[in-house]
Amino acid sequence: MTKPHGTPPHTGPRHSGPDLAAGPMPAPPGGPLRRRRPWRAAIVVTILGVAVGTTLLFGDRIGYETLRDNRETLLAFRDANFLLTAFAFITAYILIVLFAIPGALVASLTGGFLFGLFPGALFNIVSATVGSILIFLAVRWGLGARMAAKMEMSEGKMRRFKKAIDENAFSAVMTVRLIPVIPFFATNIAAALLGMRLAPFATATALGVIPGGVIYTWVGAGLGEVFERGETPNLGIILEWPILGPLLGLAALSALPTVLRLMRRRERPGA
Repeated sequence: MTKPHGTPPHTGPRHSGPDLAAGPMPAPPGGPLRRRRPWRAAIVVTILGVAVGTTLLFGDRIGYETLRDNRETLLAFRDANFLLTAFAFITAYILIVLFAIPGALVASLTGGFLFGLFPGALFNIVSATVGSILIFLAVRWGLGARMAAKMEMSEGKMRRFKKAIDENAFSAVMTVRLIPVIPFFATNIAAALLGMRLAPFATATALGVIPGGVIYTWVGAGLGEVFERGETPNLGIILEWPILGPLLGLAALSALPTVLRLMRRRERPGA
């Protein structure tokens, strides 16, 4: 059978719909669609809930009096089970930091009381750093990654704010660790939500908690004599000028790179 004149020749099968041979359809603008994972946010809510709950339940029950009243039992257990005591102490301190349980200061004193200046200071610093890293990762995994991505993709002031965070995060965290004008727990959460990278956060935290950790461990190491005299430990020692002065100096030194960077930007308009 001949085809009518003017009809174009048939060159292949005709079909409608997507071309399966061409592979998957391209992703829509703005990147691939991601399923929402509400359980990630639930992790952050759980941590915050535990922090609030423990503060309400135990906020007025955890103090140096608890350490004083149980000192003989604690020392006897430490002498009989040193490694177990060290492991239990480090684990408890990490959980205190992770869930913002009241008693971080008492935990630092306990580290000095049980283990002396060394290895007590090492145990305190490692525990505080590990606890901070864990809550940082939990918050970033739950909410921080999405928030940081939105800030990175945004334009204008939000993008410039994110860039400023990336450039100055180490100095900022180091400064507030040395001079705790912002609560320890709040710093961990804020750094995660603002998209700070793990390496500078962990490094700034580890370095920043050393002075305070050593000071309070030192106080804790002398608690035995304080208890024997029936006195109260001077927990405000970190605010006394011979100690506060050097800490302020270290904080200023850690903030110096940020200050110099801001001064250079003012000298170069439009940078």
